[in-house]
Amino acid sequence: MKAQKPGLHPRNRHHQRYDLPALCQAHPDLQGYITLNPLGEQTIDFANPQAVKALNKALLAHFYAVKHWDIPDGFLCPPVPGRADYIHHLADLLAGDSGEVPKDATILDIGTGANLIYPLIGAHEYGWRFTGSEINPQAFASAQAIINGNPGLTRQIRLRRQKESQAIFHGVIHKNETYDATLCNPPFHDSAESARAGGERKRRNLGLGAESGLNFGGQQQELWCEGGEVAFISQMIRESQAFARQVKWFTSLVSRGDNLPPLYRLLTEVGAVKVVKKEMARGKSKVAFSPGALWTTPNAVVHSNATRRPGCRRPASAAAARSVPAREPRRDRSAFSPGCRGQNAPSTASAAG
Repeated sequence: MKAQKPGLHPRNRHHQRYDLPALCQAHPDLQGYITLNPLGEQTIDFANPQAVKALNKALLAHFYAVKHWDIPDGFLCPPVPGRADYIHHLADLLAGDSGEVPKDATILDIGTGANLIYPLIGAHEYGWRFTGSEINPQAFASAQAIINGNPGLTRQIRLRRQKESQAIFHGVIHKNETYDATLCNPPFHDSAESARAGGERKRRNLGLGAESGLNFGGQQQELWCEGGEVAFISQMIRESQAFARQVKWFTSLVSRGDNLPPLYRLLTEVGAVKVVKKEMARGKSKVAFSPGALWTTPNAVVHSNATRRPGCRRPASAAAARSVPAREPRRDRSAFSPGCRGQNAPSTASAAG
């Protein structure tokens, strides 16, 4: 019997260890990257970006019926199990007390990235319709190529260019549009130097030297913005006030627990009604805030009436996913609803694991 990975959402398809023979059948090129670990078990080299990309292609083909998927060199490769967890927790949020996940939900993915990972999983698992925002032209073109290469996705996923580098929702949410939720994996680092240090830590953890030449960096927009994720999510909270009547839930990942207090203070300041924090697999938490309400599971904090304030400018250079070859770092996920709503920055992700 295969061992289970701890902590994943009950509906997540990735509780079991990877069935490499089945994945190779879904994507034969993966076979060339399979090796044996010291115990004589089949595995892949998670330090090899091409191996990780091949694994992602296999996972998406086998579990999510994605026949065409690729990302340009230099962009981060998302961990599919962790990304799926966000989608399933978001489904629980939308289900509410009824326990029935809506089949016709519309989701805004802020910074959908070159990989388009959240819309791919959400469209397959729940039949949701997605709008993916993206500021990077190369990432936008990559995401569009994925949509074009998979029949049926054009009816479920559309892309929208964010043309303003200092905006998150403005220019993306159009007049008279409504969304059930936004999701966001914000830039983690607060500077290029911090991002480089993170890449060096990943190399050390993998037993590699700087001369390995492996890229754990990703695009600038994917990794860092001035002030890091606290500044970015704070910008989302402020700017979301202008769209409180158009979005039911705003959600975002938060990587560090000590980043939550200033965000909670800001949510109270802007008049959010309810805040929820949900601890996710691999330590990530999600903070959700809905129009006038914010949620954090399991301990909900209720605030009084939401107020509307004009949107603020966001820190330049923001992006969403990150790059961890085998395991995804700890993150907190937040959602905020009526009164506050959030958007994803140009997203990038880390290796599947």
